[in-house]
Amino acid sequence: MRVSQRPLLVAQAPCLWRNTPKDARLNPEDGELEQEPELGTRGKAAPAELPVDRKGKGHMDSRRMRGFSMIELIIVISLILVVSAISAITIQPALREGRVTEAYNRTLMTIRKARDYSVAQRQIYFVTLANGVIVNGVPSSQITVTQGSTGTVINTVTLPTDITFDIEPGIPTSQTVAPTTPDGFGVGGTPIDFDQGIVAGAKNVIYFYPDGSAADALGNVNNGVVYIARAGEIRSSRAITLWGATGRLRGWHLYPTGATYYWRQQ
Repeated sequence: MRVSQRPLLVAQAPCLWRNTPKDARLNPEDGELEQEPELGTRGKAAPAELPVDRKGKGHMDSRRMRGFSMIELIIVISLILVVSAISAITIQPALREGRVTEAYNRTLMTIRKARDYSVAQRQIYFVTLANGVIVNGVPSSQITVTQGSTGTVINTVTLPTDITFDIEPGIPTSQTVAPTTPDGFGVGGTPIDFDQGIVAGAKNVIYFYPDGSAADALGNVNNGVVYIARAGEIRSSRAITLWGATGRLRGWHLYPTGATYYWRQQ
């Protein structure tokens, strides 16, 4: 029997290994597809991911988000209250001093403006200073500026409620022996003490004339002084003097020297 030498044609089955995806191959032992390990940038297998401590990360997040405890809030609020109390105690004397200075400036500027009005408009203006004027139900010290020819009040100024035209016991009272009264006017016994040396004059009214001079209602030269202070506080005392012949105004501040006080021009 003659055997043919021609090769047998055997149908070739498709190669499952080649047709499967690159990252999956058939495991010949169990017939399952196995994943091909991922390669790194240089063809080496990439290292497996390290386990993450989820519990630790969550613990850190919770610590960041927990906010302030009640004890911390109480401590912060207590510190704020202490600082506020200290600030209020420290700043209170400055505020009280500021109100005295404000009253002094208002008085000085109002009298000075009345003189300027008279010179600029060539008319007589008069200034009236008074204590105990009721403003919004509160007794106050007040200054008014009135046009002499018409009787029209053109300006009204009220001092802070805790400041008045006031003299305090202990201020200088002598006109000649140091420490003396401001410019030697009066004896420190009347808060509004203008029209010095005139018996029938009005102590609280000043008339300014177009030449800048100051007089009383009768035309007499009007020299005088007004005192400003907070009741019961001698160191808060201020004073303003007026020289009637020229209408010159001068401001004064009371200072201590040992057990006594003296006036010094501002």
